[in-house]
Amino acid sequence: MEGYRIAPSILAADFARLGEEVAAVEAAGADLLHFDVMDNHYVPNLSIGPLVCASLRPRTKLPIDVHLMVKPVDRIIPEFAKAGANLISFHPEASDHVDRTLALIRECGCRAGLAFNPATPLSYLDHTLERLDLVLLMSVNPGFGGQQFIPSMLPKIAEVRERIKVASRATGREVWLQVDGGVKADNIAQIAKAGADTFVAGSAIFGSRDYAATLRDLRARLAVV
Repeated sequence: MEGYRIAPSILAADFARLGEEVAAVEAAGADLLHFDVMDNHYVPNLSIGPLVCASLRPRTKLPIDVHLMVKPVDRIIPEFAKAGANLISFHPEASDHVDRTLALIRECGCRAGLAFNPATPLSYLDHTLERLDLVLLMSVNPGFGGQQFIPSMLPKIAEVRERIKVASRATGREVWLQVDGGVKADNIAQIAKAGADTFVAGSAIFGSRDYAATLRDLRARLAVV
């Protein structure tokens, strides 16, 4: 189980009690706070922006993991960095110059991630992996929480794990492999076996009655991988 991270997605939280919800998952043992940003342009939904991130930053010690599902993406990156983001991921389709966007995230003092939709080719990693801290694989089509995990993503997770192993041998750098979408107790071990080490869970955690018990269950299932 060592090396696994669980990141509750606040998209599934009760927004009327967002500060309390964040405190609750932190107390329950979460490793990261996943922050889904949707613009009703790149994806067909509208969620939250830098103001919400800034309001939550003083309320938690957890690293804030911002997933930008917005296009264009460059203008909003400095705002999220200023609002307290620790890690910022974006989709290559949302950037005219992927390398420049990665450099911008680093210039703003954040760790950088690249996010892949189920049908996005992994060829984007050919020239970027050595600059990444995280690869985020969407195991649902982005835009809405509560979707079912797409099983055909498992070979893609395994392929990214192999790419990361090769790159890490050459550079010595650690790159996280995060999976987001439909992650639940009944499939988290299978996703981990495929190669993921960081798991975004929204409704699986926030839809449960006892966040701590749910996180313990998820970790117990990871412990046997």
